[in-house]
Amino acid sequence: MAYGRCGILPTQVCSCQAKFVKLQLSKDTIIIYTTPSFPPPHFQSLLYITTATIPPIMSSDVQSPRQPFYDGEIKSATSGKTFQTLDPSNANTLADIHVASNADVDAAIASADRAFPSWSQTPPAARARILQKAVALLRERNDEIARVESLDSGKAYTETSTVDVLSGADVLEYYANFIGGGGLNGETTQLREDAWVYSNKAPLGVCAGIGAWNYPIQIALWKSAPCLAAGNTMIYKPSEYTPLHAQTLAEIYREAGLPAGVFNVVYGAGDVGSYLTSHPTIAKVSFTGQVSTGMKVAGSAAGKMKYVTMELGGKSPLLILPDAELDNAVNGAMMANFYSTGQVCTNGTRVFVPRSWKEAFEKRLLEQMQHVRPGPLFDEATNFGPLSSAIHQEKVTEYIRQGIETDKAKLIYGGLGKPSVPKDLENGYWVRPTVFTDCTDNMKIVKDEIFGPVMSILYYDTVEEAVRRANDTELGLAAGVFTKDINQAHRIIGQLQAGITWINTWGESPAEMAVGGWKKSGLGVENGRKGIEAWLQNKSTLVDMSGTVPTVFAKL
Repeated sequence: MAYGRCGILPTQVCSCQAKFVKLQLSKDTIIIYTTPSFPPPHFQSLLYITTATIPPIMSSDVQSPRQPFYDGEIKSATSGKTFQTLDPSNANTLADIHVASNADVDAAIASADRAFPSWSQTPPAARARILQKAVALLRERNDEIARVESLDSGKAYTETSTVDVLSGADVLEYYANFIGGGGLNGETTQLREDAWVYSNKAPLGVCAGIGAWNYPIQIALWKSAPCLAAGNTMIYKPSEYTPLHAQTLAEIYREAGLPAGVFNVVYGAGDVGSYLTSHPTIAKVSFTGQVSTGMKVAGSAAGKMKYVTMELGGKSPLLILPDAELDNAVNGAMMANFYSTGQVCTNGTRVFVPRSWKEAFEKRLLEQMQHVRPGPLFDEATNFGPLSSAIHQEKVTEYIRQGIETDKAKLIYGGLGKPSVPKDLENGYWVRPTVFTDCTDNMKIVKDEIFGPVMSILYYDTVEEAVRRANDTELGLAAGVFTKDINQAHRIIGQLQAGITWINTWGESPAEMAVGGWKKSGLGVENGRKGIEAWLQNKSTLVDMSGTVPTVFAKL
């Protein structure tokens, strides 16, 4: 996943040319100090928070047990199994999650199957009105949902309250507007005077959405919004590491008027997901996660002729050209590596820098790294949280160790151990933001997706060399270039083998922008006009009005 957009009001510029951007949420206001240059205002929470009013944490938001949701209501799971979701900042228990049995999954699918005929035949304008109500509820409850999202995922509240919920709501609003404005209308083609063809778009049926733990509610909305807008029904399984948002989203859809059975939720780990996605009633699987798991899911779905959308991993290159502006390049590299504690699949973790820039780039980067501030999730100054789980903390720590001990990369910031945090957070899943330099293409930290706050700086001598090395990977999710020469930027973007690309920025992924990976980074796209096509099938009809049916079987 990548970052979305927050609802920023027009900026005000004072006499000193500093900009103060006001983000007006429902009841809370966050004031962010920005510079006139990169990053864009809606990404500034990483670097320059000045004041923020953050609402109190309500235990009722998170502590209630989670059960399957289908037929429009919470049901009791029948597996007899539970697991606990934890606050990554301190490892404290948040809530008990009840695992769905196969029978529970069957019941949820049956509910979706019963709801499909009526929902699929509901006029698009009527579907749009329901989805628009859900958008309004999401924005109204932004602060509450963001609190839960921070506790469940370990993200700073300054991030979840300005990006996660709102960017998901943007996508839902986009597709509601799309279908309400005739976006699902068919096409007509005149063949000859007395014959024509018309085509219609039809929903697929009952679909499965498998969420990820790095952008929980945003990803849930990226999947459910086009699915429901197209007239399908969905069974959604959140990641077992960040499950708390799913019931809230189901209840918001219900309150907005979504009929029972159209959106359903089951909980569990990979075995529940496997049973769900392989079920014969499921027409499509939309999965976000790591490459190895995605390939298994896609292979299983292909064997049963299911539609799939796969949003998988990346090891994305960020190219800084010799004419780029230094501060913009440094800020872009930081956003591409340390936002969301580096847990973003589109992160530009291979930072290609002109060799002549080495001293200046590293000096400015180290100065800016002082603004990365780990701390309590609800402290307005915090802009760097823990990793999502203990197992992920172990994985990222091992990669940092690999970089130091085996790859022999030069460590210039961070490294092993935890950052300085308050005592009550010492049991959390923290790692230090880390920067390696003088890296080479064959290093494990350069080749593998780490999915953590680990930047690898690679120096190059020619732009042609940088492009060639940037493409030397099996993955192709994202890429970007920083330069003042816009013609050169477009030429390089055209050569980079990636499905999501940026010029002089990094990470923004608005609802209007179709995003998807090349190579092993995925199948299909999400968002934008292309995104809803993945949830539809085509029917074409030829009409002959000549009144005569030709035949080759005439009597000789």
